[in-house]
Amino acid sequence: MSIRINSEAPNFTADTTQGKINFHEWIGNGWAILFSHPKDFTPVCTTELGYMAGLQPEFAKRNTKIIGLSVDPVTNHGKWAADIEETQGHKVNYPMIGDPELKIAKLYDMLPAEAGDSCEGRTAADNATVRNVFVIGPDKKIKLMLVYPMSSGRNFDEVLRVLDSLQLNAKHNVATPVNWKPGVQDAEAVSSYSGAAEVVPFESRSDAGWKFVHRNTWRASLADRLAHPTRRASPTGKRDHSRCRRLSMHNESRRLSERVRSFRMFPLRFPKAIASG
Repeated sequence: MSIRINSEAPNFTADTTQGKINFHEWIGNGWAILFSHPKDFTPVCTTELGYMAGLQPEFAKRNTKIIGLSVDPVTNHGKWAADIEETQGHKVNYPMIGDPELKIAKLYDMLPAEAGDSCEGRTAADNATVRNVFVIGPDKKIKLMLVYPMSSGRNFDEVLRVLDSLQLNAKHNVATPVNWKPGVQDAEAVSSYSGAAEVVPFESRSDAGWKFVHRNTWRASLADRLAHPTRRASPTGKRDHSRCRRLSMHNESRRLSERVRSFRMFPLRFPKAIASG
């Protein structure tokens, strides 16, 4: 079965370190992250599981459950969890799925159908492709897929960042730019994902809220301020006519141009009369 972004996450019933679960029922109405491992006690995976244990409170703030999977029996997972706590300093409080028959690894297209039906005799190298991260939304659809080689540890801070972006998109239908972080960088709001979708500026106020500014409204406001820079109100509530109009226009144009560059938005066409001074 091929797995793609926006595919429904295949449901399954499996034994975990916290008992048997039905995956979709376990997810509930929130988000979930499923990340897999080729074998218990592999050194890179040990660091990853420990790091995720430390990040679990951050995922919980985002209404997101995390669950691990390894191609070994659950009885082995318990011993591994103790080793993780001892070596990484974090207790693994999230469930870890046992997949000794390779059923879930095949279901999620991490192993080919001809891989067999038992983990016995298989090495971590045999299961090298079981190094995936799946972010699953409340609608049980896959929102993100990442695949890592055995030699490179996963960046779970990046997974957390992308989760923030996905949840923002789910709430406001926005697209976030390169290296975006919540409350730090602007995003761009889109009305749809079609080629004709209008992109409008999007600026963050704080982690608690967001402000949308329509492109045409912002342009009209900018043009008005450039054409009438002395209309800014003074502290007394009266218009300030004390400065030379030409100097005022120059300062206003420079300040707004810097603002445009900081927003990394669309190019603006200034009126000829203003551009020529």
